[in-house]
Amino acid sequence: MARKRTEDLPDLSGLLLPRDQRMTAVEQSLLRHRSSAQVAVSLAEQIAARLACVITFDLIHGGQRLLEQDICEILGVSRAPVREALRILERDRLVEFQARRGALVTAPTVREVRNVFDVRIALYVMLLREEMKEPKRLLAVLDSHMSAVERSVSQSVDDQSADDYATATFLLNSSIAAAASNQTLADLLQSVSLQTLRYVRLGLARDPGSIPRSLESWHTLRAAVAAGKAAPVVRIAVDRIERIRDAALVALEDTRVSD
Repeated sequence: MARKRTEDLPDLSGLLLPRDQRMTAVEQSLLRHRSSAQVAVSLAEQIAARLACVITFDLIHGGQRLLEQDICEILGVSRAPVREALRILERDRLVEFQARRGALVTAPTVREVRNVFDVRIALYVMLLREEMKEPKRLLAVLDSHMSAVERSVSQSVDDQSADDYATATFLLNSSIAAAASNQTLADLLQSVSLQTLRYVRLGLARDPGSIPRSLESWHTLRAAVAAGKAAPVVRIAVDRIERIRDAALVALEDTRVSD
């Protein structure tokens, strides 16, 4: 018998959505950018990727409970890989465990958003300064992704456009990190990438009209990289990240007021 839905129990039907670019992006982050074509992806990681996708794109909301039995039933799997999947999401701070309540989707907070973006800025600045010593590699990554980023910007900006653009830029940033010469730095950036994607999507969904301006900033960044000047590249990148952070904070405040 199906469990009666309550406010703190999510609709899990999103777990059955077909694999798409969003799922690919989330899976890459969970695997720390290891290619799923090169490594065997465990069942737990597959389940974690599906759960992370519906959390990141707000199909399941902060504070809602993730019951192992419900997930098992909808995916047709046993409890062991589901339990392991939830622990993977706990590692990436998308899920937390509470006594007598089990696994809950983490609810974004102002402090958490600020902390994540402070870390991201510090790591990204270090990465860019290192990569601008030989900017050809960074320029090649930008050029390989810019057309996909441009295609994600639809004629009429809306929530779907926000999702598409957030995914395309996430894949671009992931590729920049993966191509870095400092693998430790790249791994650290990947470790906060899912949280970052969640907050980027939050800010863009509140104001899809900001997407064309964001796209223009990517073109400005690409031109600065091509010019080979590290200082402008770092400044443009930091400005971009700070605008994304501020948009997420405004969206979070709007949510708190509406609640």
